[in-house]
Amino acid sequence: MHDDDQIGGDWGLSTLAVRAGHRRTAEQEHSEPIFPTSSFVYGSAAEAARKFGGEEPGNIYSRFTNPTVHTFERRLAALEGGERCVATASGMSAILATALALLSAGDEIVASRSLFGSTVSLFDKYLGKLGITTRYVELSNLEEWEAALTPATKLLFAETPSNPLSEVVDIAALSDIARRHGAWLAIDNCFLTPALQRPLALGADLVIHSATKYLDGQGRAVGGAVVGPDKALEEVYGVVRTCGPCLSPFNAWIFTKGLETLGLRMQAHCASALALAEWLDGHPAVERVHYSGLKTHAQHELAARQQSAFGAVLGFEVKGGREGAWSVIDATRLLSITGNLGDAKTTITHPGTTTHGRLSEAQKASAGIREGLIRVAVGLEDLEDIRQDLARGLDALDRDMSNGFSE
Repeated sequence: MHDDDQIGGDWGLSTLAVRAGHRRTAEQEHSEPIFPTSSFVYGSAAEAARKFGGEEPGNIYSRFTNPTVHTFERRLAALEGGERCVATASGMSAILATALALLSAGDEIVASRSLFGSTVSLFDKYLGKLGITTRYVELSNLEEWEAALTPATKLLFAETPSNPLSEVVDIAALSDIARRHGAWLAIDNCFLTPALQRPLALGADLVIHSATKYLDGQGRAVGGAVVGPDKALEEVYGVVRTCGPCLSPFNAWIFTKGLETLGLRMQAHCASALALAEWLDGHPAVERVHYSGLKTHAQHELAARQQSAFGAVLGFEVKGGREGAWSVIDATRLLSITGNLGDAKTTITHPGTTTHGRLSEAQKASAGIREGLIRVAVGLEDLEDIRQDLARGLDALDRDMSNGFSE
């Protein structure tokens, strides 16, 4: 009887997503089990001492050793092509654990301006308290990245594509910059997942995930992960072990099962998103569509080169500013008005007052978060139903604007 944990090497992504990481127990189960236990028992005091002392591998306490969590970690590491993965309680705790593991007071981060609002708050408000400074640059401008680095820079951090403007950075070129300056490069890959982009293969050192998004795919659980070389991940693991932002076994099991359909889901998401972006691009109430799958997107060629598809998240700006955007959102009957994404259900939100609402007006302007911007994360419903739901508000907005609607 073979063990699925041995699956690897030349196996394709879909095979890894279904098989990798599972170490079958003595019960010979076919589906991955859940171990909802806080602790583990030993046959003797000597065995306990060996395991607590690190002399013998084994489970100790589910805050940092749990078989279900390890299955998810091994599977995601296989998909990303990394040596190791450490799972965390959320995507934000994955970023925090990475920073605490790799940085000290006096170190600097260089990050793109187009980051998730909570990431900016984490860097500025909380890491800032620890004496860690963050400098922000334009995501796609490699010269600006290079100019921002100093001898104190230890981490480069980017989301690519960005949320919600679908901006892209050349990961391989950014990796070269990081290496020349002796800094780590971390890429947030939760928008594309390893099904569409593998940052480690392009030269990144670390990959960050909010597993809450597409790795789950159905909006059921919150979790995060960091993937990368064993040496760096040992430090991240130390943060999780000591500080406690651990992933629960149940959530880990949900994510493991979600990975089984990752490739199929992402193909369907991307096909609908591209078709929707093309339709929005021609609507008279829409001023601009932000989606790298459009050939008119400034970085379409780069995105096509380092991604196998363009993702399911798109932003579009409507006429009428915030009032116009809210009217379109409020007219929907099918789409879910929520700040989450990566769900089988299509979601819609106004970034300026939700996901990026905690940013200052200057930060919003710098990141391109304008009042008329709407973000849609395209789900798995029939495309025509999504289109009709958006058309209700967009058509009404177009009529209102033609009749003298103003902000």
